[in-house]
Amino acid sequence: MNIIEVLNRDQLKEAVPEFRAGDTVKVYSKVVEGGKERTQMFEGTVIVRKGGGLGESITVRRIAHGVGVEKTFLLHSPRVERIEVGKRGAVSRSRLYYLSEKVGKAARIKEKKAKGT
Repeated sequence: MNIIEVLNRDQLKEAVPEFRAGDTVKVYSKVVEGGKERTQMFEGTVIVRKGGGLGESITVRRIAHGVGVEKTFLLHSPRVERIEVGKRGAVSRSRLYYLSEKVGKAARIKEKKAKGT
C-alpha cells in the first residue's frame, strides 16, 4: 500500500454525519484570536459538497443582516470540531449555486418529510 494513502486514511474523521446539498447544518469551527482559541458556530444551508477523501469540502450559505455570506469548510480539518444536521432539504440538484441570486422567500428550500410519520 502507498505511504500517502496510509497517512491520509489516518487523518480522516470517523464522525462525519450524513448530509447533502440543501440540508441546514451547524458547523462548529475553532477560531484563533490573539493567543486564545474559541469555538464559533456557523449555521446555514449546504450549497455544495465537493471532492472526496481528505480534501472533501462543503460550502455553507446564510443570510446575515440582509447580506448573503458563504463559507467553505474542509470536512476532515482539525479546525472543524463537529457538524450537526438540522433540517433535511428536498432538492433535486447537488450544487445549489442558483440560491445566490435568490432573496427572501424565493431562497427557501422545502423540507424533506421523514419516513414513517
